Amino acid sequence: MKQLLSPALALLLLAQCKKADADPESALPAETQTGANTFGCLFNGQPWTPQGYNGSSNYSVVYDAKLNGGVFDLRTYRYPQPGNANNQQYIILYANQVSKAGIYSFQTTNQTSASLEDRLTGCYWDSRDNATTYRRGHLTITCLDLTAGVIAGTFEFTLYKPGCDSVRVTQGRFDKKL
Repeated sequence: MKQLLSPALALLLLAQCKKADADPESALPAETQTGANTFGCLFNGQPWTPQGYNGSSNYSVVYDAKLNGGVFDLRTYRYPQPGNANNQQYIILYANQVSKAGIYSFQTTNQTSASLEDRLTGCYWDSRDNATTYRRGHLTITCLDLTAGVIAGTFEFTLYKPGCDSVRVTQGRFDKKL
């Protein structure tokens, strides 16, 4: 009887592992609009959240309503391999002429940009860079409440340039107290 329980238990545990792996979105913070100071996305299908510290905040958002019709600048980084200082990954989202909630395309290169740097692979993708030959995606500002000092939204983008794998960022969300 003991031998039957061991394989059954192993199958049960294996099924639970597959269930957790099947939903990487569950590792991301909830989509909120409260100034929760959260950020997360799926980077090529894997959960990506800020992680580590290099002397500056691993997640910052600046919004200036008076500059260029409203400038939004989000910068975040992580160390996917703790203890390896040369493996930082950065995500930067930028948009100008942001005066209200709305959708801002990363294909409009003079107004918005999405960039990602992976120091481990040595690759850098930027939607405004001519070396990036494929760029699709958008930033959606879902909340811009200057009275409460909250900016929140969602984003997704795909970038490709020769010599580097394409990057696909999906289910991105942020919520920041300004």
